[in-house]
Amino acid sequence: MQATDASTLPGREAWTIPLDVTYLNHGSFGPAPRCVQEERERWSRRLEQQPMDFFLREMEPQLDEARAVLGQFVGGDRRDLVFVDNATIAMNVVAASTPLAAGDEVLLNDHEYGAVFNIWRKTCQGVGAKVVTAALTTPISSAEQLIEELFAKVTPQTRLIVVSHVTSPTAAIFPVAENCRRARSLGIPVCIDGPHAPAMVPIDLRAIGCDFYCASLHKWVSAPFGSGFLYVARKRQSQLRLPLVSWGRSLGGRDECWQDEFQWMGTRDPAAVLAVPAAIRFLQAAGLDRFRAYGHDLARYARGRLEAWSGCRGLVPDEPGWYGTMVTVPLRRSEPQRSKPNAFDPLQRALWEQHRIEVPVMDWRNRRHLRVSCHLYNTRAEIDRLVTALESLEH
Repeated sequence: MQATDASTLPGREAWTIPLDVTYLNHGSFGPAPRCVQEERERWSRRLEQQPMDFFLREMEPQLDEARAVLGQFVGGDRRDLVFVDNATIAMNVVAASTPLAAGDEVLLNDHEYGAVFNIWRKTCQGVGAKVVTAALTTPISSAEQLIEELFAKVTPQTRLIVVSHVTSPTAAIFPVAENCRRARSLGIPVCIDGPHAPAMVPIDLRAIGCDFYCASLHKWVSAPFGSGFLYVARKRQSQLRLPLVSWGRSLGGRDECWQDEFQWMGTRDPAAVLAVPAAIRFLQAAGLDRFRAYGHDLARYARGRLEAWSGCRGLVPDEPGWYGTMVTVPLRRSEPQRSKPNAFDPLQRALWEQHRIEVPVMDWRNRRHLRVSCHLYNTRAEIDRLVTALESLEH
């Protein structure tokens, strides 16, 4: 495996991660680089200097500009985007806005994020609908396999398909545009759960053709925590229902638009989302293609080393189209080791307490998996450190 040249890429010095920490979990909680932290703080100071002027006259035009930058980044019109705190809030909005009745079905698959299952189970239970889960064969072999296995679960009662762009537990890149084309031919709307996709993979919302796209920006974009977005296709915007009631209008007296309820949900600091353009500029200055290549090279190196250590095979084909800057590999001791569902796995806890390595051990399909995330501040030496630590913990 030949490494991508990192000599001109921003490295660890661009972040504020402590030097004694090996941080391999950008996919859960991605820290923002120093320049983005400073931009967020600048917006907060601007708010505090003159709150009336900021909220009544500045905030909405600044949010418009930030949405325009985001729209260019993800291939969407700013009129179809709204900032939210994270993908979970976006998914809750979609759930509150989807008309369901007794007997209706919402289709997911077993690679989806646990919180997404919780949202749709609770939503369906409230009206007598049900969540249907497609179990996808792994290791995955082809896009056709995924699509056929997912759509085999479609019935006349299917009212929505929810599918990840990049899955959280298995780190697989799914063929979302093909899924949307198939669903459109059947008249079924699609909601994409996309918190891992922005920056990890190129996104063109117009080409994907989904009805809803939910994303967090604190992951691979490295925007501040509390920044995410919801995309809503033009034909779906009139059905949107925010599960929180406030003024429901522009604070600055502008003409009504569907984003109003999101932009003024009571008094809060919008600094995190106003710093999103700074995060995008940071990655663009580094070079998005170079970032993706560097991160994938590291993830592929991690995959090779972990497969050799564990004797277990990765979950997707070893190709860039199937995984990006994050990779999941099964562990040799596969049975779950947690004393209770919300407890840390003992291996994850030992890696942190004994080696200062942050990396998640995921329980998926009642098996344990290690998921490694790679960003510009990571190196092959850190992957080697992880494997050495795993070897030492075996004895």
